[in-house]
Amino acid sequence: MPWFQTFEASIILINLGFMTRPVSIEMSTTLHLNIDEYNRMVMLGAFDHLNRRIELYRGEIREMNPAGPRHNDLIMYLNSWSVRSTDPKTILVTVQTSLELAGQQSCPEPDLMWLRAARYRDRHPTSSDVKLAIEVSDSSLRTDLTEKATLYAEASVIEFWSVDAVGRCIQVFREPANGKYRHVFVAGLGEQLSPLEPCHPPLDINALFAEQ
Repeated sequence: MPWFQTFEASIILINLGFMTRPVSIEMSTTLHLNIDEYNRMVMLGAFDHLNRRIELYRGEIREMNPAGPRHNDLIMYLNSWSVRSTDPKTILVTVQTSLELAGQQSCPEPDLMWLRAARYRDRHPTSSDVKLAIEVSDSSLRTDLTEKATLYAEASVIEFWSVDAVGRCIQVFREPANGKYRHVFVAGLGEQLSPLEPCHPPLDINALFAEQ
């Protein structure tokens, strides 16, 4: 079963260029939007009542899987480690915020990002701002290892980690070129992992996946 679901949404679209009146539409892979249209809809609150997370993937609005306790716990641990390990003067750590990939007509929300330190009040971060993107994968592992890895490679995100909550390891993707990552490896239990961006201390994978 795909990682997204088709769902109904009643939304008000004003001066979007393609709809100018209240309308009930079916959000599915048949509805294609560009980045500007999607951002305009977000600004107008078109999705506020859905009570679920969505993202734009190659022009399609997709519903994201709800997160369980294990998924959230890993994100919280990674966020705490990231903040401790980086210099806030150079790195801004964000959790589940939008990343604008205009060339791919996509606006994903990685579970965690290390961004070039700046204020982003007037625009979303783009791939050139990203030092590290992290996705925590449970039921979405196949998607993250295929669709997301390809998407980030095409956009030249310099480093992507897919955290496998079930397998208790991290798939590391580096050196994007021609829509693929040239350097891919797995870091597992008993190892420590550092991204290309300088940090201290490195991530202790045993501690990340500790049961207690």
